Amino acid sequence: MTLNFAPSPRGIRRASDRAVRHRAWLAVTGLILLSLIPVIAGMLRLSQLTLGAPITPESVRFVASPVPVIAHILGATVYSLLGAFQFVPALRSKRSWHRVAGLALIPAGFVTALSGLWMAVFYSSSTGDGGLLMVARLVFGSAMVASLVVGVCALMRRDFAAHGPWMTRAYAIGVAAGTQALILGAWIIFIGPLDGLTNALLHGAAWVINASAAEFLVVRRARRPLA
Repeated sequence: MTLNFAPSPRGIRRASDRAVRHRAWLAVTGLILLSLIPVIAGMLRLSQLTLGAPITPESVRFVASPVPVIAHILGATVYSLLGAFQFVPALRSKRSWHRVAGLALIPAGFVTALSGLWMAVFYSSSTGDGGLLMVARLVFGSAMVASLVVGVCALMRRDFAAHGPWMTRAYAIGVAAGTQALILGAWIIFIGPLDGLTNALLHGAAWVINASAAEFLVVRRARRPLA
């Protein structure tokens, strides 16, 4: 009698599904941890504005016009943390979850992007910022708005194949603040203080890294077999 210890096709599929779920939750954990950096910083800023902390040269622009920064903090918090769970296949496949989460995420994404653009244009520049950084903020903020608009239009046409990639691109831009914090922090620790040009280039590099990661994910999903 010959014993066959080869795994069955069903067993292989189950193992593959478990591996996919494991990778998805690892990705979500990473996105949440990345998002917590700017979220915590935003909550600290929000507490300063609401509790009447002493005004500093850095915070005077926010105290003079608090609505945009408050909207940006709240919108980005919802968008980055809740949006991370949209990358879990098991949740994304549940239409009720995906639809309800989207009802919160789409407005939060627009609030995040539009308030960021408003602050880039109308707030005075902080120490170390310059014209190049403002241009980068306008370019990537506009790209986020455009991605959201295209994604929503695709959803209204029920073109779900186009909707997902554009929302992924928007999310990648929206959570770049965490990547920027890591890159800027590493530069300051290992190299030294930032000048205006380096500050702008490192911010831009973080947006490019996130946008490239989003494109990689979009292409990988497109190549994934349906069966």
